[in-house]
Amino acid sequence: MSGKIVSCNAVSENIANDSVKLEKKYKSKKKEPKSKKKEPEYISQFVSVEVKELSTGRKQVIKADSCIIATGGNSYSSTGSTGDGYRFAKALSHNVTPIIPALVPLTVREEWASELMGLSLKNIAISIYDSMGDSRKELYSDFGEMLFTHFGVSGPVILSASSYTTAILRKRPLKLVIDLKPALSEEQLDERVLRDFSEEKNKTFRNSLDKLLPKKLIPVIVRLSDINKDKQVNEITREERLRLVHLLKHFEMTITGTRGFNEAIITQGGVDVKEINPTTMESKLVKNVYFAGEVLDVDAVTGGFNLQVAWSSAYAAAMHLNN
Repeated sequence: MSGKIVSCNAVSENIANDSVKLEKKYKSKKKEPKSKKKEPEYISQFVSVEVKELSTGRKQVIKADSCIIATGGNSYSSTGSTGDGYRFAKALSHNVTPIIPALVPLTVREEWASELMGLSLKNIAISIYDSMGDSRKELYSDFGEMLFTHFGVSGPVILSASSYTTAILRKRPLKLVIDLKPALSEEQLDERVLRDFSEEKNKTFRNSLDKLLPKKLIPVIVRLSDINKDKQVNEITREERLRLVHLLKHFEMTITGTRGFNEAIITQGGVDVKEINPTTMESKLVKNVYFAGEVLDVDAVTGGFNLQVAWSSAYAAAMHLNN
């Protein structure tokens, strides 16, 4: 049968434990050791799942001793991960924290960003700031690679940054600052620019940056520097040169939001882990129901950590059931 699970069913723990209570009534009155752990106070117990047959629409109830909910998050719906696990969890009285895309490309306000589409930058440093009033708080910083897109920015450092910023971006924009030359201080970079200008003294400003920057980035940098693009480099003032250096070390963009779930690698948010036994992955509310993987409110940056969470939580649940 090819079908889709439409619900996970549980009954009141009081009803489920009637037979257990009768059994305990006739047991010896021997006291339990004080060291014995207190049993969880479940509110219900798992009994079955309801499956809808895809071809006919007919529903069927399948009874089972236990159930592991490992339905994934809300990202990449084409793989079948459509957020059903959150619905199952809510129906079982679990709290589900807000679901938002994470490890996801970011959108920016600047219109000139589209001119850089396809440009990949290596060995750059980024910082993301949250400005509230006169204060400016750094939310994330990293070193590595990034990519400009038609809507904004992406690439490894941006995807990791999104996990720290996506919730705030739902409320307000943030500032992205790119250091295009992180290996050099402003003083060292100024010396480098001065040396390049000396070698290119008969060239115009717009034609003097080939050794310093990728070709696609030069027109944008020239425009943002407020230096006349046709000015001879030997006529550029020290003040103008220092302004260029500052721009290269503080290339700013305004982040306005994120792309959607279809472009997000993972989902942030999910089943509240306070309601899950971290050793067995069993629900603290519903006996014999377990959660594993991205359906939980657990997420990490890029590098295989999210896969490890999925494997480890599933292993813990399976081993507990096997024992």
